Amino acid sequence: MTEHNSLFHRHSANPILTARDWPYSMNSVFNAGATLLPDGSTLLLCRVEDRRGLSHLCVARSVNGVDQWQIDREPTLMPDAEKYPEELWGIEDPRITYVPELKQYAVAYTSYSRGGPGVSLALTKDFHAYERLGVIMPPDDKDAALLPRRINGFWALIHRPMTPLGTHIWISYSPDLRHWGNHKLMLEARRGAWWDANKIGMSPPPIETSRGWLMIYHGVRRTPSSSIYRLGLALFDLEQPEKCLIRGDSWMFAPEADYERRGDVQDVVFPCGYTVAEDGDTINLYYGAADSSIALAHGSIRCLLAWLDANGHSEQAHDRRLRQN
Repeated sequence: MTEHNSLFHRHSANPILTARDWPYSMNSVFNAGATLLPDGSTLLLCRVEDRRGLSHLCVARSVNGVDQWQIDREPTLMPDAEKYPEELWGIEDPRITYVPELKQYAVAYTSYSRGGPGVSLALTKDFHAYERLGVIMPPDDKDAALLPRRINGFWALIHRPMTPLGTHIWISYSPDLRHWGNHKLMLEARRGAWWDANKIGMSPPPIETSRGWLMIYHGVRRTPSSSIYRLGLALFDLEQPEKCLIRGDSWMFAPEADYERRGDVQDVVFPCGYTVAEDGDTINLYYGAADSSIALAHGSIRCLLAWLDANGHSEQAHDRRLRQN
């Protein structure tokens, strides 16, 4: 497991944000979207759970992305059940994509209603004012992010619908961000005893590299006492992102630290955002730890790709082996 552990190095200040840091009463903070602002500072759009159990979103800013966070004194984006009834039970797990064509940030988030969790989309230029587009994927669906550019003229959204037959990662396309179709299965949860059997989902938005879209995804292993959320890697074609090129066989990051193993939900590492340093290689991964705090780990995109080459396989070859058995 030494090779796996070396891919991401936990920051010594972890956890970097907890409920104690918040300027108003709440229960916990976790699962934050992340982006770099034009001035080079880091913005986290955090999921904050109140003491009723319902979630809203709140912005935290830091010059160095590690400490001295400036947190909005009030919730930044609250559920608006009157105008958007799909948000009745809260809004959760935002993922941020800067879209150069729109000169705006797209925030895909989970809106929770009586019908279950669905995917909603909002646009913002400054993380103060938001244009809500409403539900774009109905329940049960979550773990969504918009790609930063059109693919063959269409916007592309990665998301994770849930069905009785499995919980897999899909991609859908739209001409206008509002009407979605051409749905394609992107990555299947494996079956059996695998670490990512039965239930997977995208974690932060995929990283565009010269070799393809690099995806960090989570897999859930059910145990007699609980579930364990670990992270794996997969690489997808740049112009056909539904085509998986390489998928890692084992997990590469897992709950180990006490703040990841004990909390409101034990044994969870769950990133929704990252930033990339000026060198174009260093990735700063912001992740929810045990649904109770936000932590930070550093890695290298180059090393992630090298690990995938050494510890992965072609999905096409894997599919052929399954059909032959």
